[in-house]
Amino acid sequence: PLAEPETEQFLARLRSLRQWCPELELPVFDEAELVAFLPEFAFGARSLAELKKRDLGAFLRSKLPFAQQQALEREAPEKLAVPSGSLIRLTYEPGRPPILAARIQELFGLAATPRVARGRVSVLLHLLAPNHRPQQVTDDLTSFWNDAYHKIKAELRRRYPRHAWPDDPWNATPERKPKRRS
Repeated sequence: PLAEPETEQFLARLRSLRQWCPELELPVFDEAELVAFLPEFAFGARSLAELKKRDLGAFLRSKLPFAQQQALEREAPEKLAVPSGSLIRLTYEPGRPPILAARIQELFGLAATPRVARGRVSVLLHLLAPNHRPQQVTDDLTSFWNDAYHKIKAELRRRYPRHAWPDDPWNATPERKPKRRS
């Protein structure tokens, strides 16, 4: 169960937040602690297959006091809301800022780079073209809208004419899916 993506992300979120906000006194959940939890986690399981079906991330989350669970959800959220209304999953890796991969059109109107961990850590934005390939990686969205966007806009407009590529991304309406354009 440690290799499950949900469990890996839970542990990465927890360990990252522990590093960014030591005052929260979050547990490490290192190998020794995980081994100590194994008998309780495995209690009642009759086979390895049955054990693999259990949600280790939820089990570990239950080991946190309620205040720490709330702090984890607030300061290192699983997902962030973007101006288009979508909730987009963040990817965490210990020792690195979280990554938000979102299509450029979904971020129109967003002036500042999102921050986590009580505003201490900027989210690293992977700004995607409509084909979901990164066009720009930045932790400074303001600079992107002012400079880089105008440099890549013409190429993207040529390759993806059905999508919005406004001259003023600051005031453009964010969109999840392209509208019909003539």
